[in-house]
Amino acid sequence: MPTITAFENSPDRGKGQARDVRVRWALEEVGQPHDVRLLSFAAMKQPAHLALHPFGQIPTYEDGDLALFESGAIVLHIAERHEGLLPGDANARARAIAWMFAALSTIEPPIVELTMAMLFERDKSWSAERLPMLQDRVRTRLGELSARISGADWLDGAFSAGDLMMVTVLRRLNTSGLLDEYPAIAAYVARGEARPAFRRAFDAQLAVLTATARS
Repeated sequence: MPTITAFENSPDRGKGQARDVRVRWALEEVGQPHDVRLLSFAAMKQPAHLALHPFGQIPTYEDGDLALFESGAIVLHIAERHEGLLPGDANARARAIAWMFAALSTIEPPIVELTMAMLFERDKSWSAERLPMLQDRVRTRLGELSARISGADWLDGAFSAGDLMMVTVLRRLNTSGLLDEYPAIAAYVARGEARPAFRRAFDAQLAVLTATARS
């Protein structure tokens, strides 16, 4: 049974934004039982964890003699080993993988830059000038994505690992107000969040935070 790592005390405070949720969701979608090893921030920088993840982050994935890091690589591995996250048709399968890369390489970087600025740079003298620029960069990508998703439930036919990655990336904007400007994308994210497998993954991470708060 695979083991993944996650925050012992997640910095997202129960919002399901930490990247282990992507892996938890993938495992839930394919019905793969798994263990979770919780790590403190200090433990993430110790040699034992750095041997699994050279950058001292989460999640990691261990199964037998295989150890992986990077959420996208882990989700792709899960999707390739189990039915349910990649289409059987070779071309459709390739397109689903392309959407995984698009989520991580094209959509996520401007979103992360914006959210980091909103969290950590609002008190800077230049924040008022920089923030609108970052928001517009995200709007450009959302507009392009909205044109693709309008009138469709998922990115390319049935739900796939591409949608799983895209929804988790877009959820970072839940408190920004930007999703409200793109109803098709907001509805798309809501469809992803309504999937039972996502709810189980979200609840599992929230349970860790709840337990930590009580201890």
